[in-house]
Amino acid sequence: MDKFLEAAIDEARKGIAAGGIPIGSVLVIDKQIVGRGHNQRIQKGSPVLHAEMDCLENAGRIKASDYARATLYSTLSPCDMCSGAVLLYGIPKVVVGENQTFFGPEDYLRQRGVDVVVVNDARCRQLMQTFISDNPELWNEDIGV
Repeated sequence: MDKFLEAAIDEARKGIAAGGIPIGSVLVIDKQIVGRGHNQRIQKGSPVLHAEMDCLENAGRIKASDYARATLYSTLSPCDMCSGAVLLYGIPKVVVGENQTFFGPEDYLRQRGVDVVVVNDARCRQLMQTFISDNPELWNEDIGV
């Protein structure tokens, strides 16, 4: 079991427990978690606090040389906005818990040199399937539909 994906799943569970969307993320540099986050669009009334964005915000200011050694873990395939942050900061690797309930621009990230690893974790998928089934309006709002 990947302890960093486990940490991202823990963040997703925090999100759903707080009335939000169950997506979690962690930023890892040199085998250490330097940032954690979960989707907080609902909780904070934010248009941008996806899990990955919350994670990067919580990591604080980081040097480009540190981002160059980082891996971003996310329980769900990153959207266009979060993928843009990966490219902007030069994060070379993204580990995705699942991409069945939502498929972001993974191919574009790969074309831009990012190593995208999809784990297809059943727990990540189940969290999202249940949320989407129970809250289709909130989910559609989150993905801009």
